[in-house]
Amino acid sequence: MIITFLGTSGANAFPEAFCKCPNCEQSRKLGGSSLRKRSALLINDDLLIDLGPDIMSSSQILDLDLTNVSCCIQTHPHADHLDLSHLLSRSPDHGVVGAPCLNFFASQETLQFAAQDFIQNFSTADFLAPDTQKFMNLKLHTVNPFISFEYGGYHITPFPANHALKLGAMVYAVEKNNKRIFYGTDTGVFFEETWQAFHRFNLQFDLVILDHTYGLTKSGSDHLNAFQVIEHAERMQSEGLLTPTARIFATHIAHEGNPPYPELSGFARQHGYEIAYDGLRLEV
Repeated sequence: MIITFLGTSGANAFPEAFCKCPNCEQSRKLGGSSLRKRSALLINDDLLIDLGPDIMSSSQILDLDLTNVSCCIQTHPHADHLDLSHLLSRSPDHGVVGAPCLNFFASQETLQFAAQDFIQNFSTADFLAPDTQKFMNLKLHTVNPFISFEYGGYHITPFPANHALKLGAMVYAVEKNNKRIFYGTDTGVFFEETWQAFHRFNLQFDLVILDHTYGLTKSGSDHLNAFQVIEHAERMQSEGLLTPTARIFATHIAHEGNPPYPELSGFARQHGYEIAYDGLRLEV
């Protein structure tokens, strides 16, 4: 699998456009890997994790089209992860030619939230109705925690995120060709039932991507901080959930608790993990 980070920031992007904190000021001066758009991930060229607000600009900056994307697995409906305008902009009604039908997988709570948002901000049509989906070249699928599903050669397992509990937030394991990744952003400390499920499904990951929102200076709650990332990585290692060559990356980097990329990357290396940046491409 080819993994491309389309965005790696928290909800505000980083640097935050209105902020003069030292982290934002230094990141502006450094540029490059210290400039972050809001989080989304592309797997190969056909599977997207999160229909985020910055995927259009990411596609342009990275010279990477999304014309083969036929599947999106959505973590949750918060605005920094779900921009429904993309569903309209990619539709034939907006002049898009040749795009495959987008199979959109999300929790029931996320789909209901999206349906309300759609009516309030985009159209009077029923987002969940088959006719609306057909018009938008879209097919909606409901996912449930701990129930795996197959699509396009991928084996995908959702787990409940410790985040936005009323909105059905999910984190995901994705497997293809005997390689497995875990995408765990927008979550606090994993639920114990998630750890147990990793073992029940006999999972062992080649790549782990973890939320790092609160960084080095803030306490974790609905997101992880750096020290909780270290704890999660150590537990995965001790419980045999990582392959011998597995790599662990942090994403969803917020400006409040995280320094610019060079300093943050140095800290992470000392503690056995790595920091993702926009445009990073990995082969698993």
